[in-house]
Amino acid sequence: MKIYTEGCLMCGKSLTYFDIIKRVPCYICGTEHSTNVSCEDGHYICDSCHVQQGIVFITQYVSETQSKNPISIASEIMENPYINMHGPEHHYLIAASLLTAYKNAGGQVDFVKALQSTSERAKNVPGGICGIWGSCGAGIATGIFISIITGASPISEIEWSLANQMTSRSLTVISANGGPRCCKRNTYLAITQAVLFVNEQFNIIMELPEKVICQFSHRNKQCRSEKCRYNAHYST
Repeated sequence: MKIYTEGCLMCGKSLTYFDIIKRVPCYICGTEHSTNVSCEDGHYICDSCHVQQGIVFITQYVSETQSKNPISIASEIMENPYINMHGPEHHYLIAASLLTAYKNAGGQVDFVKALQSTSERAKNVPGGICGIWGSCGAGIATGIFISIITGASPISEIEWSLANQMTSRSLTVISANGGPRCCKRNTYLAITQAVLFVNEQFNIIMELPEKVICQFSHRNKQCRSEKCRYNAHYST
C-alpha cells in the first residue's frame, strides 16, 4: 500500500474544508467524528489514526538520541514516511523534540514520565486548529513543553505564567509569518522561540543550527517558496 504524506493519507488528493461541521466515519477505524474536512473523494481520517504510527516512531527516536538540538531532532523525525507533511503528529513532535534536547542539555526532568505526559497532552490538540481556532498547535506544543518542565497547573502562579508566555510568544511569531499553514515552517519557528525562552528563563542552553533550510517544500502544495524564511532562496 502506497504511503501518502501530503493531502489525503488514503489517496493523496487535496483536502476540502467545509463551512459547517459534519459527522462522518473515519475511513480507517470506522468511528464517527465531528469534522469540517475530508478529501476530494470523501475520505476522512481521524486524528488518532492519522498520528498513530508517527507517534510510535517519535517516541522511539527521542528515547535514543543524545542531541541537544531540537530542530535537528525534529528534522530527522520529519524525514520518516509516517510523519506527514501536515498533521497533528507535529504537536507531539515539537514538544518531544524540545523535551529531549532540554534533558540532553542538562535540564532536570523525569524523562520517561514527562514524555508520556507530553504524548497524552499533545494528542488532545486537534489538527487544523491553526485556521479553525486561531491557535496553531505548534505554539501550543511549546506551552505544553514549558508546562511539563515547570510542573505547571491551572492553579500555579509563576509556572502558569511561564507556560502561557511561551505559547503566546510562539503564536506571535507564527502569525507574523503569515499563512497558509505549514507544519514544517511552524515547527521551526516554534522550536526556535522555545530554545531562546528556555535560555532566558532557566539558563539551559539548547543548540540551534546556524541556518535552517527546509527539505520538505516539494511535498507542500501550498509552499510559499522563496517567500518562506526557510527556503534556500528566501528573499526578504
